[in-house]
Formats: sequence, structure tokens, C-alpha cells
Amino acid sequence: MKNHCRGSAYLSIIIPALNEAQNITATLRSTETDEYVERVVVDGGSRDDTVVLARNAGARVILSPPGRARQLNRGAAEAQGEVFLFLHGDTRLPRGYARLVRETMAQRHIVAGAFGLAIDSPQKRFKWVAGAANLRSRFLQFPYGDQAIFLRAALFRELGGFPEIPVMEDFHLVQLLRRQGRIHILDQQVVTSARRWRRLGFFRTTLINQLMVLGFLLGFSRNFLAKFYGVVHKS
Repeated sequence: MKNHCRGSAYLSIIIPALNEAQNITATLRSTETDEYVERVVVDGGSRDDTVVLARNAGARVILSPPGRARQLNRGAAEAQGEVFLFLHGDTRLPRGYARLVRETMAQRHIVAGAFGLAIDSPQKRFKWVAGAANLRSRFLQFPYGDQAIFLRAALFRELGGFPEIPVMEDFHLVQLLRRQGRIHILDQQVVTSARRWRRLGFFRTTLINQLMVLGFLLGFSRNFLAKFYGVVHKS
């Protein structure tokens, strides 16, 4: 069932995209539900068929300058839902996600939620990475952005949205959310692409990710982390 809605909805799914033609159809197919859900794809200047495929899948498409934080904020500014769910363009939601979000946000002491993480690869090493991420996010209440973070729209606006920085905009938002109350991590899992590990190599990508998280938790500046991320990805 495709539901392209421009009016009021309980849940708005906001998807930043850039050259996601290989993934966007499957991602949007995973968002299909019998509930009334708004789906907003914010395209950052794709040169492939991302925009056409997103519209064909029934999503509302907004054009934006590139930059994931900028695109997420642009989508949130246009979205009409009471709850925002931020979904990466290469990540698929689990069945029954809309009900799970509604039940989670009905608990007033919970300020935000996210799903468990699975990586789209049969290799055991990816299961280890996902398992470690799930343990960290559950016990520290610190989910990754690719775990489909969701929260009430009013709180998102109150916090000022995502900081428009090159990297780790999700961690900065989660840090603010942790000060507001509990972040609930669901047992049900999203499935994200393994492409970034394949592109740079498994061990290198895992090391970079962990160094970025460690640098963030140790208080390194946003500019330093952005420069480090840029250097290691170009080298």
C-alpha cells in the first residue's frame, strides 16, 4: 500500500537522500503501512534516478542543498506529523514499525526511541558489529542515526533540530535528548546496507567509526572530527 499524504499525520518519516537509486525503492517499500504516515524524501542533488524512484514509490520529494543534517532539518521544517522518524536512504524499517513507534511515544517518560540494528550481510563479522552497536545503544541510550531515531516533533523543534555539521549530527542530537529523559531502544531491528564497510574495508571502517565515537565522547571539537573524517575517507 502506498500512502502519499500531504495533510496531517501522526508520523512523518524523513529520509535524506543523495544518489540512492539502488536503495530508495526498498527503503520506501519498508515504510508502507495501513496507518496514515507521511513520507518525505529530501534529495541533496542526486545525479541518478533517486528523485524519480522516490516519487514513483509515493513519497513527497523536497529538493535541498547537500548535507545530511541540512536535509534532515529541511524535511522536518516541511513535515506535518506529531512524531518525526529519521530514516537513512539505505535502511529498511521492520514490519509493524508504525505501531511500535506509536506505543513507544505513548509513554510520556520516553522522550525518543530507536530500533535495534542489523547489517545487510550474512558474514558473522557484521553481526558482531551490529551486536556491539546494540549493546552500546541499549545500555548507554546512545543509538546511531542509522537506527531510525524518532521523537516528538515539538521536542525536536524545541532543541533546535540537528546541528548543521559535516559529521555526527545524530550524536549531537542524541546527547541533547539524553538530558531530556529516557531514549528507548526497541528489540525490533532496522536493516542497513553494508556498503560503507565494503567501500573502505571492514576493519578500516570499524576502526574509523569507533575513533569518531571515542573522539566525540572525549569532547573533541566538531571541526577536528570533521577534518579527521574527511582525511581518512580520502586516503
